[in-house]
Amino acid sequence: MNLTQAYLQTWTEGRTRFSDLLKNLKEEDLKKKLINTKNSAGFLIRHVAEVELLFAKNVFGASNIQVSAKTIIAKKDTGEWTNLQELLDYQHLAFESLKMIIAKQAYEDWQQSVTTNEFGKKSKMEALGRILSHTVYHAGQLALTLKYGE
Repeated sequence: MNLTQAYLQTWTEGRTRFSDLLKNLKEEDLKKKLINTKNSAGFLIRHVAEVELLFAKNVFGASNIQVSAKTIIAKKDTGEWTNLQELLDYQHLAFESLKMIIAKQAYEDWQQSVTTNEFGKKSKMEALGRILSHTVYHAGQLALTLKYGE
C-alpha cells in the first residue's frame, strides 16, 4: 500500500463516524437542535459537505468543483436545510469528490504547502488531518443533536 492509499483509507474510515449517522435519518430529524445551540442537524450535514468540497477544490486542487458555501457565508443556521434527499445527495457528492482528488495525490504532493485564510499554511498531509478532524467533530455534534435534540 502506498502513502496515498493509506491516507485515503484513513480518511474514508474516519468519515464513517459522519456517514453512518445518515443511514437512518428521517426528514423530521433535520430540524432538531440541542437546547441552547444554534445549528440544526440539517445545517450540520450541509456544512460538512460544503467544507469537504472546499477542501477538495482549494486544498487538493480539484478545480472543476463548484461550491457555494452557504453555511459559511451565512455564519448561522438559516433554517433552510430541511430536504433530506438534497442533503444526502450533496454530502455524497462531497464524499466522492474529496475521495477522488485524494486518490490522485502523488507521494510528493503530500509535502506540498497550501495556505488558506481558515488555517494558514499547512502541508497537504496536515490539511488531511484538518478535514478529517472537522468532519468527525461535527459528526459528534450531529450524533448528540439526533439523539437529544428537539
